[in-house]
Amino acid sequence: MSNTSNTLAPLSQRLKKRFTSAVSIADAYNEITLEVPAQDILKICLALRDEDDFKFDELIDLCGVDYLAHGDVEWETVYATEAGFSRGVHRMLDGTPPPGKTGDNATCRRFAVVYHLLSIDHNERLRLKVFLPNDEPVLDSVVDIWSCANWFEREAFDLFGILFKSHPDLRRILTDYGFIGHPFRKDFPLIGNVEMRYDTEKQRVVYEPVSIEPRTLVPRVKRDDHRYIDKGSSNGGAN
Repeated sequence: MSNTSNTLAPLSQRLKKRFTSAVSIADAYNEITLEVPAQDILKICLALRDEDDFKFDELIDLCGVDYLAHGDVEWETVYATEAGFSRGVHRMLDGTPPPGKTGDNATCRRFAVVYHLLSIDHNERLRLKVFLPNDEPVLDSVVDIWSCANWFEREAFDLFGILFKSHPDLRRILTDYGFIGHPFRKDFPLIGNVEMRYDTEKQRVVYEPVSIEPRTLVPRVKRDDHRYIDKGSSNGGAN
């Protein structure tokens, strides 16, 4: 279903009138996004579910987001020389905010939990967003409000390391037992921390340190102008 600004306006007005503690209310991608403080998540979700003006009785999805280095361009370069690009990719792997994003605002808005809600009675959708700090990404669980949040919150915990207070069974759901780290965090190494294989002597799966050597990749520049044509080649191909 495609929403327009006119159809979103009534919901936006009701949200602004009801939730004065909201950080922001915006129309993004033809859907209202309501950003709220972490400490108000339970009372706001209860109101969104139970009050007649909203009736968001279905939680469609809940997911985590890591905004580390958000907006930074890893491959940004000024020029390409005969030897290749001016620099290779530079990644921030220590978990600290990227250059230019230091301070309280960067550390307090690294992680986010996003809820997608549906009101069948009003035929409306709502995106709810809560930002969490880098050092302690902890948020109240909404399992008692929408029971389907159980597995969604476990997934956000498993992949992003976001903790949900009062969750009845907060444990990993996708990664293996004893998995180290949270694979969807931007500072998680792409090669992982350990690798697994089947040991024929022990007759079981064993875990070992990663044998892949991390390295920075620089894209190869292929050129086919007159400077790179092999004049002695019969087919005139490039070197």
